[in-house]
Amino acid sequence: MDRSAQLLNRHRLRPEDCTLADLEALCREPTLATDYPLADRVEKSVLIYDCPALLPRLANPGFADLLAAEWVEAFANGPGVIVLAGAEPDLAMLDQASAIFRDLIDRQNREGTGGGDHFAKPGANDRLWNSLEKHCLADPANFARYYANPFLALVSKAWLGPFYQMTAQLNVVNPGGAAQSPHRDYHLGFQSAEAVAQYPTHVHHFSPMLTLQGAIAHVDANIEAGPTLLLPHSQKYPAGYLATSRSEFRAYFDAHAVQLPLKKGDMLFFSPALFHAAGTNRTRDVKRMVNLFQVSSAYGRAMESIDRTAMIKALYPALLTLNLSETAAANAIAASAEGYSFPTNLDRDPPIGGLAPKSQAALVHQALAAHWTPDALIQALDTQAAKRLP
Repeated sequence: MDRSAQLLNRHRLRPEDCTLADLEALCREPTLATDYPLADRVEKSVLIYDCPALLPRLANPGFADLLAAEWVEAFANGPGVIVLAGAEPDLAMLDQASAIFRDLIDRQNREGTGGGDHFAKPGANDRLWNSLEKHCLADPANFARYYANPFLALVSKAWLGPFYQMTAQLNVVNPGGAAQSPHRDYHLGFQSAEAVAQYPTHVHHFSPMLTLQGAIAHVDANIEAGPTLLLPHSQKYPAGYLATSRSEFRAYFDAHAVQLPLKKGDMLFFSPALFHAAGTNRTRDVKRMVNLFQVSSAYGRAMESIDRTAMIKALYPALLTLNLSETAAANAIAASAEGYSFPTNLDRDPPIGGLAPKSQAALVHQALAAHWTPDALIQALDTQAAKRLP
């Protein structure tokens, strides 16, 4: 193999690079309690931390740094997942938040808004997109107490550093609600296998470093209620973003994923690269309410604020008349249009029929292929932009 081919193999992952035996070898690695001295115990390869016991020690910055370092090691090189048992002791405050969320869901259902899910059939769950903002506007005092939690702040800072960006989406899996398909999470995990294959290998490595996945249980959830299915150590598999859609990997997940019961106030955090899925709710009366935290690095932003909609409106007539090759036109669009579907307003722009809503660049490509008039594209762009507004 010549040098150029070697470099291509090193810096580009392909579907044929997905080898189940490699994932199996990683998932057979044990989670040793001796490697995580601040954890209370290990259950099903998952690290469990006793938060009431840890809380008095958080006032010591040195101890907080040690705990944060242990969590980073767990996410990056260990099982990829931790449970913070008893992280929120104020259950009355949590019940009040649950009531706020139920009112917001009822209002959403009456108005016929919301819906859609990334990895489950629409309607299987009650989704409250952007529960963060809606919670804050509905009851600022309850919001302040809810997000004042020291464990939520410490684990977010541990993985992402300061100035992290918090978002949250409430998920209620109702009795009979079926499990999600196994997946990895935002960013690369919210794209199709075809799109993922276009990214170089180092992006597969750094994508999980940009976000942290978490959740807080609003109700007691035993195994029958379907707490999250987890595949410990799977976050270390390099080709995992390509593998989650492959049948043999999904079968392995179904056979080897673990679940842990969660009590009200428990928190769960894991690397976005961990194979996971919400479980099936087999109860008759438990509405499994979990608020999902999607925490992002402050560094996931461009340097300048750019009005890309204005650029496209100016550029599109030229693209219609210049007779550029398809590749050349695509290059011009890539330099101007917003090529990524997020952030968006998921109430108005839900991921129905796919993992993500249509991007601005995809809309421009659609218009150019169909020879829309400039006025038709302007109208479509304005409609799309309105959906993305807060």
